[in-house]
Amino acid sequence: MAQQQLDVTGLKCPLPILRAKKALAALQAGDVLTVLATDAGAPDDFAAFCRQTGHVLLASTEDNGVFTLVVQHK
Repeated sequence: MAQQQLDVTGLKCPLPILRAKKALAALQAGDVLTVLATDAGAPDDFAAFCRQTGHVLLASTEDNGVFTLVVQHK
């Protein structure tokens, strides 16, 4: 299982999701992408994205205005 990190801090919707979608396309099933984002809508956006695409949102946390979203490729 590969793990990759994507830093999209400072980017506004829809860029975090679009960048994550592109990064996930390069991963295999079961691989994990950790996304760092500062857009306040990111947790809800990633939850909806995972529901729509079948990817799994393993974790969604916030620390000091930075959201850490952990997505497992379907």
